[in-house]
Amino acid sequence: MDDPLALVIEDDHLLADTYAEALRAAGFAVEIARDGRTALARLTTLTPALIVLDMNLPFVPGMEILRRIRADARLAQSRIIVTTGDAQRAEALANDVDLVLVKPVSVTQLSELATRLRPPT
Repeated sequence: MDDPLALVIEDDHLLADTYAEALRAAGFAVEIARDGRTALARLTTLTPALIVLDMNLPFVPGMEILRRIRADARLAQSRIIVTTGDAQRAEALANDVDLVLVKPVSVTQLSELATRLRPPT
């Protein structure tokens, strides 16, 4: 069976690659979108099992992407991990997503948490 798909939406190249590494270690296939516009375009054709979403993105902010994900019935089963450097924003988002991680996020931390969110095979 194919690995479930994780979509990393992160504009920082190093962080995006680090998150991708952690998610692959957790058994996910990974695609990266490096800005909000690209993320929204990819979400019209993908149905990821897991989305790792940065809040501060070029072109379309993370909050708008989150709003659109939540409004799309096709993405209702997608689990969402938000990453942010803003602890107050993290607290405000806690009820809207599956997990909120305050940066910096370690590879081990993300891998372990993503494993818990991985759909059963």
